[in-house]
Amino acid sequence: MSPVSQVGMLLINTIGSIVLLIVLLRFLLQLVRADFYNPISQFIVKATNPVLIPLRRVIPGFGGLDVASLVLAYGVQVLFMAGALLVMGYGLPWANIIIWSLVAIFALIIKVYFWGMLITVIASWIAPNSYNPALILINQILEPVVRPIRQKMPDMGGLDLSPIIILLGIQIVEIVALYPLVKMTQFPGVLGFMI
Repeated sequence: MSPVSQVGMLLINTIGSIVLLIVLLRFLLQLVRADFYNPISQFIVKATNPVLIPLRRVIPGFGGLDVASLVLAYGVQVLFMAGALLVMGYGLPWANIIIWSLVAIFALIIKVYFWGMLITVIASWIAPNSYNPALILINQILEPVVRPIRQKMPDMGGLDLSPIIILLGIQIVEIVALYPLVKMTQFPGVLGFMI
């Protein structure tokens, strides 16, 4: 790959990843009913409202899900992937891009939970009971997943092993579902770069 292509991929990857993460966080925050007065939540809301408010007029929510933010995330991912393929000199196989984008969004949601879990585990050792807005938000996103597992775990004398179970579960999902999907694609280097 030429230096110009490498710079193009760097820009597409950085900008696309940040935008996609913000939009997916908007979906997750609304899904778990997180504190929208948190300063980070306020940033995410203000960053996504210019596109989401008009989109919600066309795409209503369904069963408490913010469908518009999912559609927006999917659209961003499709554009991001098409741009990456063009920069790398491939054509635009739209049927494949549509499927790959779904896989990449699923992979990003898994990454959010994986890194969120690691951050909370490390923060619990370094700064337990921290009131940092980012940690509060991460805990609110993770709580619906952690709570059922924590309730089923036997009493370990105050030691919470549920994060280990969740991290193992995430790794199993990646091995069983994501990696085979990436290997099946026509351009595994591109999708692997996105995931």
